[in-house]
Amino acid sequence: MSSRFINALRSAPRPIIMEIKRRSGDGQDLIGSRTVPEIVSAYEAAGAPCLSVVTGRWFGGSDALLREVAALTRLPLLKKDFITKQQQIAQARDAGASAVLLTARILPRSLLQNLIEACLREQITPFVEIAGADELSGLRLAGCVVAVNNKDILSRERGAAVLDRSSSLLPAILASGAAYPASASGIDDPKVAAQLLDAGFRTLLIGTGLLLSGDIEAWLADVDRYRVTRRAMRGVSESRRALPKFSEAVDSH
Repeated sequence: MSSRFINALRSAPRPIIMEIKRRSGDGQDLIGSRTVPEIVSAYEAAGAPCLSVVTGRWFGGSDALLREVAALTRLPLLKKDFITKQQQIAQARDAGASAVLLTARILPRSLLQNLIEACLREQITPFVEIAGADELSGLRLAGCVVAVNNKDILSRERGAAVLDRSSSLLPAILASGAAYPASASGIDDPKVAAQLLDAGFRTLLIGTGLLLSGDIEAWLADVDRYRVTRRAMRGVSESRRALPKFSEAVDSH
């Protein structure tokens, strides 16, 4: 299946899914005086390949928010909510979603696989969120984005992120056959975002960090700057390793 959502990420120079969320898990207002059209416009101007729309009521969302965003942009949209029934997938598609969140931690394994297959039949990308390697066991994940949630969904994503979870789970995701590994939640530092992308994550999902940044484009420019700096430092290090030792250079003459 050709995935509009994954294709947009694959062709993006900056593969960051930018999220629209009314409030954080701790109840903090993330929108302020801005309107949804203003946020969508800011994300488009910043080069977002895809948008995530949080429709879950814990975060102040609704299906109406998804429909509003879909009317404002042609970018592929991820619907983030608790999907537990196949009919919700068709409803998400009809509301404008190109991908839907499937939370492995709250779904029985057989139901999760059935929902993945239902998504693919509907030409919707399954965005499978995990918190442990065991949640990948037995799943057929071709065509899926598999994302590490750096927060605890069972506590409604309150409290600090555990970013080491992403780095520890990346090898398991890469070995799972998933189309696209992602890191999500709690990424509020451009330097951390750069590190995750350079570590091998193909995309990041960032909402709170961008919405509270004060300057979305500047935050993303910092990600680019850190990545360039990291590549330059690696290049210097590799060049130094390639140089012969002084004693070896002398002996060769």
